[in-house]
Amino acid sequence: MTHCVGLRFVIATGLMSYATAAFAGAWTLDQGTGDVIVTTTAMQSSSLFSTGSVLRPIPHYDKDESQALIEYGVTSWFTAMFTPSLQHVDIAPPFAGERTGLGYTDLGGRARIWSDASWVVSGQITLRIPGTFDNTNPAAIGYTDPEVDVRGLVGHSFKLGTMPSFVDVQVAQRFRIGGPPDEFRTDVTLGINASDKWLFLAQSFNVTSEGAGTWGYGSFGYYKLQLSAVYALTTSLSLQFGGYSTYWGRNALQENGLVVGAWYKF
Repeated sequence: MTHCVGLRFVIATGLMSYATAAFAGAWTLDQGTGDVIVTTTAMQSSSLFSTGSVLRPIPHYDKDESQALIEYGVTSWFTAMFTPSLQHVDIAPPFAGERTGLGYTDLGGRARIWSDASWVVSGQITLRIPGTFDNTNPAAIGYTDPEVDVRGLVGHSFKLGTMPSFVDVQVAQRFRIGGPPDEFRTDVTLGINASDKWLFLAQSFNVTSEGAGTWGYGSFGYYKLQLSAVYALTTSLSLQFGGYSTYWGRNALQENGLVVGAWYKF
């Protein structure tokens, strides 16, 4: 894809396709308790999936991003959420661009609709506030317009052999104000507590645009797999390490990244 408009579109999908390293599942927190999950990802891409899902080379693209998911149990059934982020984006010539600053900041909450001993159903709404309004910088494309994310979440806890485990499924409608098209998102997480200290996560992030947008934004889709391990240092503090990759897409970057994080409960 060599045209400037086409690259602008692909860059935008790359910026918006960040795999959420911080995991917020369907379960709500107990009243008066909270958690902070700080994660950092280092991602690079030198190819994209074309319209026919064939990999094509592009100028090298790097993105480092740190995100802090802060949750607090306002009541036993409602958890407030605040998620600021910082990023550094670097795009190689001939479409050179560089930016360091705020990414999206999410404000919202998750409400438990129904639950029993092993199942929970919740709803979640977040307003995503852009970190920049500079449309002239290629490294800022995709972070200049507000968004609203509305999702339904279902969680189920069970035992895999003797190991406590869970599965979390999230289906979302993301409304994107501006040029990019709205998106339909499906996130799936499998968690296995191999021991008191180790939690292993397998996560799938799947995004499909709802048609094409305006200002050169076409339709797209991409599918990512993220694997990570979380080690409990104490009952309150855990460390996370993992990686992710885009294994299939259409008009989207092929991304590979590392994830490190710290989880703190209070």
